[in-house]
Amino acid sequence: MLQKQHNFYIHLVLAVVALILGYLLDLSRAEWLWIVLAIGIVLIAEIFNTAIEKLTDMVQPEKDIRAGHVKDLAAAAVLLSAITALAIGLIIFIPRIVEVF
Repeated sequence: MLQKQHNFYIHLVLAVVALILGYLLDLSRAEWLWIVLAIGIVLIAEIFNTAIEKLTDMVQPEKDIRAGHVKDLAAAAVLLSAITALAIGLIIFIPRIVEVF
């Protein structure tokens, strides 16, 4: 995934940033659980998206609008999981950052 999937690499880098920020801001146990859950869901969604795209290409190598819809749905799941993770991160990190400054 890391070598061939650019988006997975981006999600992983952002996950590391969130983990470092969480450490620096001394998150509570509950906050850590939410952050880890959000990271896990995004990475899992990205892996499923890649698997669905590869399988779709194997089953339907020619261009087909239905295959495109399947890929679009899988990509939408990744996008929704990333937006949800962003919301969780903002809810947790913004008040902590405001406290520091």
